Amino acid sequence: MAEQRDYLTVTTLTKYLRAKFERDPYLERVYLTGEISNFRLRPNAHQYFSLKDDHAKINAIMFRSAFNKVKFTPEEGMKVLVVGRISLYEPSGSYQIYVERMEPDGVGAFYQAYEQLKKKLAQEGLFSAPKRPLVRFPKRIAVVTSPSGAVIRDIITTTRRRFPIAQLVLFPTLVQGNEAAADIVAKIEQVNQRGDFDTLIVGRGGGSIEDLWPFNEEIVARAIAASQVPVISSVGHETDTTIADLVADVRAATPTAAAELAVPVLSDEVVKLQQQQVRLLQAMQNRISLAKKQVERLRQSYVFRQPQRLYDGYLQNVDQLNRRLQTSFKQVLQVKRQQALLAESHLQQHQLQPRVQQGQRDLARLQQQLTVVMQHYMTNKQQIVQQRIQSLDYLSPLKIMGRGYSYVTDEQGNVLKQATDFQPNAEVALHVTDAVVTTKVIAVTPQKQDK
Repeated sequence: MAEQRDYLTVTTLTKYLRAKFERDPYLERVYLTGEISNFRLRPNAHQYFSLKDDHAKINAIMFRSAFNKVKFTPEEGMKVLVVGRISLYEPSGSYQIYVERMEPDGVGAFYQAYEQLKKKLAQEGLFSAPKRPLVRFPKRIAVVTSPSGAVIRDIITTTRRRFPIAQLVLFPTLVQGNEAAADIVAKIEQVNQRGDFDTLIVGRGGGSIEDLWPFNEEIVARAIAASQVPVISSVGHETDTTIADLVADVRAATPTAAAELAVPVLSDEVVKLQQQQVRLLQAMQNRISLAKKQVERLRQSYVFRQPQRLYDGYLQNVDQLNRRLQTSFKQVLQVKRQQALLAESHLQQHQLQPRVQQGQRDLARLQQQLTVVMQHYMTNKQQIVQQRIQSLDYLSPLKIMGRGYSYVTDEQGNVLKQATDFQPNAEVALHVTDAVVTTKVIAVTPQKQDK
């Protein structure tokens, strides 16, 4: 059995391994190619990231003095050529490359795949297709995300603060790994199959391009595009843009922003409703005031104050017809007299006594006939005049009401004509010849119609 002094401490072993790294001539200067991963630019500071290929990954650090000499801005997924040394970081016991120089060497495989899929879907029109509008007041919201991340907590907190009457339903989903894309598609389809959700939020927190890659998969993009429920995408940080963001109806920079887009502020909506209520009340008051003014203007109309003026014009026409009748009679009589004088003169010239006598007899007869005709004519005209005067008198509202007729109106001034216009216990106004009688409807008994 080994003695106590034969056991090494972790620190001793780590120092020994570091010394091996430092003394190995092959690791003093290493030329390496790989794809940048987990990169986040830190201004005026050391840069920490990873370099990877299809089968391996190595941590990398580039001190500020060396990074300031780089002539380009490194990006996630960019393939680069680096020169540096390999050493071991004692606190974590992990080996890493200390990069001294870095140059671009094309684009990494993930980024190439991203650009290729983006171009393909853009040509198909998935990005430019009409976006579904979000429901303004959603009752149920489906959330497809990890149940343990900060995304669901931020969405719950924001929704409860802004619109607590909305119901959130979590569909726990894998958001990272090889099986994540299929799981996301299954949950999106499940939400659509249920058909009782107004809005769908798909999201996850930030991470590297590999971590976010399930949301760059074609099956996820097509599932979002085919969704009947409006989709809000909130994937990664504000600077991250995934295929899911481009296909979704609305993109949110953060989970909090996604919740803010999904629901309104309940208190603000209540204030808006109150404002609309005040505006509606004011509008109705204005309409009632205008209607009252119109009713008052109609009441002051001469038709109601002086109804006899309705047939003043007809009376003037009757007078004119009488004058024209008298004038016509005088003209006819004058013509007949002239004809008689001419005939008498003609007879005197011919000295035809018998014919004169006969003519006198004919004249007397004609005068008698003329008198009868004129009397008959005058009688007919007087009868016509009397009929017209009587017809005008019948048209007078006061004449009709004087015979015992009246009419009934409701509180708005509408004339009530049928049994259906009367409501029990309603106050109505009974208009008679010289007054308006306010009364109440006791009962309505429709008359039976004879078949």
